[in-house]
Amino acid sequence: MSDDIEIIPISGDMIRLGQFLKFANFADSGAHAGAMIGDGDVLVDGEIETRRGRQLAKGMVIEVRTAAETHVAQVG
Repeated sequence: MSDDIEIIPISGDMIRLGQFLKFANFADSGAHAGAMIGDGDVLVDGEIETRRGRQLAKGMVIEVRTAAETHVAQVG
């Protein structure tokens, strides 16, 4: 793992992928999060995830690929 992975703390034990993308400021809205997920731009633990409601647990690594850059964060 890279040293530049940001840890995003969540209040509970689980969070849905769409919610996490908004919470981590990777998406501006739920619709934006859904579009990124639908386009195959979001990876969970290294695999493309297409389910917006995917449950994320602490320790999972989320990667968002955009045309300009790739953002990586870990659920904390």
